[in-house]
Amino acid sequence: MSTLNAILLQQPLAWMDGEANLRHFDSVMDGIDACDLIVLPEMFTTGFAREAAQHSLPEAQVIEWLQGHARRSDALIAGSAAIRTEKGAVNRFLLVEPGGKVHRYDKRHLFRMGEEHKHYLAGVRREIIEWRGWRILPQICYDLRFPVFARNRNDYDLALYVASWPTVRAHHWQTLLLARAIENQAYVMGCNRVGSDGNQINYSGDSLIICPQGEILASAQPHQPARLDATLSLEMLNDYRARFPAWRDADSFTL
Repeated sequence: MSTLNAILLQQPLAWMDGEANLRHFDSVMDGIDACDLIVLPEMFTTGFAREAAQHSLPEAQVIEWLQGHARRSDALIAGSAAIRTEKGAVNRFLLVEPGGKVHRYDKRHLFRMGEEHKHYLAGVRREIIEWRGWRILPQICYDLRFPVFARNRNDYDLALYVASWPTVRAHHWQTLLLARAIENQAYVMGCNRVGSDGNQINYSGDSLIICPQGEILASAQPHQPARLDATLSLEMLNDYRARFPAWRDADSFTL
């Protein structure tokens, strides 16, 4: 597909209540169709917390719910959840296709200031998934601060960032999203939550959909639930990268 119809859902989250959050997103996604991609925030079943995995829904239940919505909307559904595994807890980005196929990315950079690294296992691999002709890089919140990990090696067209990024650092969030789009010559979608959590942390959202030149295609009103819609063009992306091939001069490296 040369175009991708994308929807981003900036929403509040019920604290440590998976069933309530699934019901909320059932309502928000009711009637969504004619799209290719729907993005939910980080830890959309619990809110972000060190202890979230202790209160999380089983991965199989979350996947089954995502599969249902992916099938009904004929879209890839993407969002992260705190997941318990045999080896330990992970902050896992789940991307589920309408046919039921599941893609997983475990958060690589764990938020030290919130002691996430003491309660979750870090992911070891960067993942790229292919969906309807688009190459997609899934990333989670704190990953945004580490540009080397997200450096485009001519292997992705769209980077997805899901987050629980607090209001106090909203300027960092918006600035870094713009930087990732410009430096990687790729589309970027940043989906952040709104509201307050059980630790009295406030989230303003400030979700964005950005084109490769750094222009904002859609932005959410701060502190308000929002749905952002945008149509992304692979033809435009490839034309821009051909006309302005900065990627050809990138430094080679291994990670």
